[in-house]
Amino acid sequence: IAIYGAVIAVFIMVFVYSRFKKIPMGALTDMGVMGLLIGQAIGRWGNFMNREAHGGVTDSFLRMGLIEGGKQIYVHPTFLYESLWNAVGLLLLHFLSKKRKFDGQVFLYYLAWYGLGRAMIEGLRTDSLWWGNFRVSQVLAAASCLAAVILLMVMAFRPHDPADLFVNKLAAKKAAAEAETESEA
Repeated sequence: IAIYGAVIAVFIMVFVYSRFKKIPMGALTDMGVMGLLIGQAIGRWGNFMNREAHGGVTDSFLRMGLIEGGKQIYVHPTFLYESLWNAVGLLLLHFLSKKRKFDGQVFLYYLAWYGLGRAMIEGLRTDSLWWGNFRVSQVLAAASCLAAVILLMVMAFRPHDPADLFVNKLAAKKAAAEAETESEA
């Protein structure tokens, strides 16, 4: 199982759910992305417990010791790098979410942030899946980062009315219902 398969499966389920409940998909992805980052930050520690998904041999001060072939080696703890990257991303997206202009913007920030970090960190790992001369996860991470940045740039030049945010529509609907209830009383 790779994280991309899980994210793609959840994305498909959120799409179906958004159509069924008539909730904008962007609003749902914005809401769920924080939990995704928390899960990814915590989940990477499973790689530490299993002594897997580590990087190559290093003498970095962040190195992790492993016994391999009866001999101690020190490797890049890529699980730690990615866990910290996701934790910083969670904080960053928390503050950026307060200034979002359209539904789905926070999710695009996530794709850009996670894709950038994963593309860099994947280059250190020793257990990558290769397709010819390319690491599949690294290419996918870089492509998702690039696509998200392009979409964010395109959306930056479009006008956005705060009333169009799903959360603001819900608030307006609630306020209208409360005003109607008060006028009836």
